[in-house]
Amino acid sequence: MKRIIATDAAPKAVGPYSQAVAAGDLLFCAGQIPLDPVSGEITGADVAAQTERVCENIRGVLAANAMTLADVVKTTVFLTTMEDFAAMNAVYARHFPEPFPARSTIAVAGLPRGAKVEIEVTAARQA
Repeated sequence: MKRIIATDAAPKAVGPYSQAVAAGDLLFCAGQIPLDPVSGEITGADVAAQTERVCENIRGVLAANAMTLADVVKTTVFLTTMEDFAAMNAVYARHFPEPFPARSTIAVAGLPRGAKVEIEVTAARQA
């Protein structure tokens, strides 16, 4: 049985999707871009600052299901240019604890609202 997860600690869904869906011990989180949950505006001029906001948004969604970044087993990172990889990676490494989740990083032509980075995660409740 699936449960919809929603929280004010992350930006509200702006389309026909949920912030996250829990199914058993798994949590599937929608991609987060660097939107401030209060203002709804993009924060951060560079990819490092935007990645900080994205990680905070992810943390908020996970917390709404009593989970943390330590529960994340897989991430997918979308960047508008691979030239931003090192800066994103430095911030990412500060937020996600070891053992690090599996990860894919993909360069895309564009992201919503002109964001430079979007990250989606899948988490698994630890036994």
